[in-house]
Amino acid sequence: MISVPATRWDVLLAIGAGGALGSLARYGLSVAIPHARGEFAVATLLTNALGCLLIGVLMAFLTTTARPHHLLRPFLGVGVLGGFTTFSTFVTDSLDAATTGRILGSLLYVAASLVLCLAAVTAGLTATRAIRKGR
Repeated sequence: MISVPATRWDVLLAIGAGGALGSLARYGLSVAIPHARGEFAVATLLTNALGCLLIGVLMAFLTTTARPHHLLRPFLGVGVLGGFTTFSTFVTDSLDAATTGRILGSLLYVAASLVLCLAAVTAGLTATRAIRKGR
């Protein structure tokens, strides 16, 4: 029989609180840098790239720290950064650009998102590991 672990309310609360903060930050950025339907979604691109940079920093920190707090990854990784970044908005923005006749813009947006986000997570990991190694 498979055993189901007891609910960890502290973890669920950390994820929920982090998710609320991350979602509010994402909304704030979308209000600060708005775009019309079909236009290049700069706010979403920046949100996802920044989120990737920060997840790289977080993962490097967690993997180079002997005993990180047990709520750090759920709060920051799953909650804040999970609520901040947005794959669904990225896909919707890409589709909107394509269906409004901006095929090239849609393809550029998808390519820029992929390249920028991969570069950002790599930079976050690499820089954080180098900084922590030098301490």
